[in-house]
Amino acid sequence: MRRVAAGTDLETLLSSLDPQAHLAHRHLWLIHLLEWVRGRRDSVPAAVGRVQLFLDAVQSRPDIQVRLQAWWTTLVDQVDITTLLADFGFAPRTALVSELAERVRNKLLPGSPETIDASELFMLALPSEFDAQWLAALEETQLNRLVGLLSGTAGEASPGPSRWHKALLDAITYCAGQILSTGFAPELRLRMSESARDAQPFHALIRDVESLRVEVLHALRTPDRLNEAAQRLRERLEACRAAATTVYTHFEENGISVGLVFRLRQLRERILRVRELLECLLSPKPAVTAARLMAHLVMVGQERRSLRALVASNSSLLAAKVAERSAETGEHYITRTGAEYRAMVRKAAGGGAVMAFTTMIKFGLYALALSAFWGGFWAGVNYATTFVLIQLLHLTVATKQPAMTAPAMAAKLKELGASGAIESFVDEITHLVRSQVAAVLGNVLVVFPAVIGLAMLFALVVGSPALSEPQALQVFESQHLLGPSLIFAGFTGVLLFVSSIIAGWTENWFVLYRLDSAMHYNPRITGLLGQERAARWARFLRENLSGFAANISLGFMLGLVPAFAGFFGLGLDVRHVTLSTGQVGAASAALGLEVLHLPAFWWAAAALPLMGALNVSVSFYLAFRLALRAQNVSGVDRSRIYAAIRARMRSSPLSFFMPERRTAA
Repeated sequence: MRRVAAGTDLETLLSSLDPQAHLAHRHLWLIHLLEWVRGRRDSVPAAVGRVQLFLDAVQSRPDIQVRLQAWWTTLVDQVDITTLLADFGFAPRTALVSELAERVRNKLLPGSPETIDASELFMLALPSEFDAQWLAALEETQLNRLVGLLSGTAGEASPGPSRWHKALLDAITYCAGQILSTGFAPELRLRMSESARDAQPFHALIRDVESLRVEVLHALRTPDRLNEAAQRLRERLEACRAAATTVYTHFEENGISVGLVFRLRQLRERILRVRELLECLLSPKPAVTAARLMAHLVMVGQERRSLRALVASNSSLLAAKVAERSAETGEHYITRTGAEYRAMVRKAAGGGAVMAFTTMIKFGLYALALSAFWGGFWAGVNYATTFVLIQLLHLTVATKQPAMTAPAMAAKLKELGASGAIESFVDEITHLVRSQVAAVLGNVLVVFPAVIGLAMLFALVVGSPALSEPQALQVFESQHLLGPSLIFAGFTGVLLFVSSIIAGWTENWFVLYRLDSAMHYNPRITGLLGQERAARWARFLRENLSGFAANISLGFMLGLVPAFAGFFGLGLDVRHVTLSTGQVGAASAALGLEVLHLPAFWWAAAALPLMGALNVSVSFYLAFRLALRAQNVSGVDRSRIYAAIRARMRSSPLSFFMPERRTAA
């Protein structure tokens, strides 16, 4: 066979057609032909016009017709199209990780035309979205002419079932087998509703498929019996889909498994594929429906290549559950009344007092001159212990709130269609902002004098300041407004958001595997702890695990991320507003009142409110975006919201910082 290159003309393509060529060369001819049809991929009518040119050229040359028919016969004999119809777009294994690895492999490694797998050849021959467009634009007369030229039947209907119909039946059978296997998997079956299990929709699926096969292949079939068999199969598929859908209700109540979501999506897509194949099987215009199916499979191929689509589609429910759990927690951080506002200030003040000890311990760890990893590790232990202690004491760290409150705010957006909803949402914004202001002020205004007091006590007991003068000046320099501190503060906001994700994921994992129930009733645990204590521990962990996960993960990220970043030469650091304020306080205590004459002190002090703003705003923004996507909030008139917020700022700016005083009636 004479080789052809991409960009060759039609005459060269037709003259190079050799049905006796090697398998790879025959497939390369098809790939080059379709490249010629696509052209520059800028005009669907032009591509359709080139298909017409191909049909005219082949029909005008009987020798080419003979070779084309022989080539086509060899192709369909050696390449099983059933695999394309039944399996294209689906994972070869029922696990998300293996499918992710498969997609990475397909992206990194080139495909070979030397294959008898129709799916591999399809991906090579029709690799772009443009192929779906021109395939869908082909006219019925063109498709019938193409069928006639390939089969040599001039478009006449065959007396019995064609090879195409048999391939469709086989594909339906293969898909039904996969649906049955997934529907009978214990991890899904046990999560279905009781009524769905009792209905047993999957049990008769193969029987209905076989009934359809008999009606299609039987020489004396009647349209009524065939339609009845097809309708039974459609109803059976709908029953299977409805039964599988009940698993999502279980997820809402008992936690999300990404792996099970992946299997459910595969099940749903296979049910849809059987419906499409059934429509092709029963269509009075098989060429037209076949072209539409091929166009659809092209788009499936595009989806099959996407790593982002795989992760997004199968993690959206987990994101929704994480956002939902964070929203439940976040409601506790939003103050709406004066009493709640004052309570928030008191809790934040208590949190600031505890963080003062954390700051002093941090400087003690610096004095040990540990290696980067162990210094970061013990700093993480220090932070995590502090955050957990603050949680157990029911106090507050200001920067922990935004990632929790953002999902609660996003949930309010779903109600914007109601009258007065915009005004109500702006009310929530003001409540949220002043809650953050109260928490930040409570932390900062207490941690600064508390650290100064601890540093003075240390100097009184030990006889020397906690920090030397060079160390104090280094602290001011590291917190300088014109340095990288604000970038580091934004990065810390990212870590705050990540900790909230870890918290939601951990709680979802705890609920999914029913670990609270295991602690409550497991004989070994109750035998070790006693029934009452086991019940208390189970309830305690169920209520506090999310907070533990957030606090411990945040503490270790604040300690270890700079160490790992330094190992890779990235130079990243963290700037937590409460800890940074404490460090500035310790440095001020070391220098005494002379610190007020140092420009470096005032530059560091000026950076603190901006650090707090960045800590809060970055983590809130990321969590808010996640919550919007997870809850599928769309069509929101954001300009109306922004206008309402601006109007509130003009009319009542103090409402964003202090609760309004209510006058007695």
